[in-house]
Amino acid sequence: MYGRLAGRRLPFLYKAPEEGLKVSALCGGRNGLYLKGSICGIRCLMLVDTGANVTLVRTDLAQKLKENFIYTAPNISLKTVTGEKAEIRGKLDAAIECGCRKFQHRIYVADITDPCILGLDFLQKFNFTVDLEKNEIRTGGEEIPLFSASAEHSKLCSVLAKEKLLYQQDRNALSRESQKFLENSDTP
Repeated sequence: MYGRLAGRRLPFLYKAPEEGLKVSALCGGRNGLYLKGSICGIRCLMLVDTGANVTLVRTDLAQKLKENFIYTAPNISLKTVTGEKAEIRGKLDAAIECGCRKFQHRIYVADITDPCILGLDFLQKFNFTVDLEKNEIRTGGEEIPLFSASAEHSKLCSVLAKEKLLYQQDRNALSRESQKFLENSDTP
């Protein structure tokens, strides 16, 4: 059954590197898993996207790194699974820092919402393992935590709501239960 495929090359291997660029979405939409890292020393959130076959950086972030920027022909675009298209503005030879390690990788520059999308090209090249049960990504023995932007966003809203409650109401008027809740919370 598998013998017919032996020695045959996959059709996408014949394409130029810029053909057939695909991502799952132009942004994680606060539903994806992110890690904290940096690109050429600029700190940013990176969406881990195993559905993207290339790694992308947002145009405004790449423009801060002019010396590493390589322009490409304007007719190259990428396509999402939903059919959205985004023009590739160029390429960037970048030092990507994840956890305690630095990786040199060529990434594409496009008008995307997230600062950076780590695609399958990067994840496979540097032997990353995504562990969804533990919400972490591993490489070279290092475990890098992943988080959902929606979870981070909800924590922020929760803290703001608690602070607003404290300022709007007199502390003496708060019930004992509310005071205990606020004393035991992790807000400063």
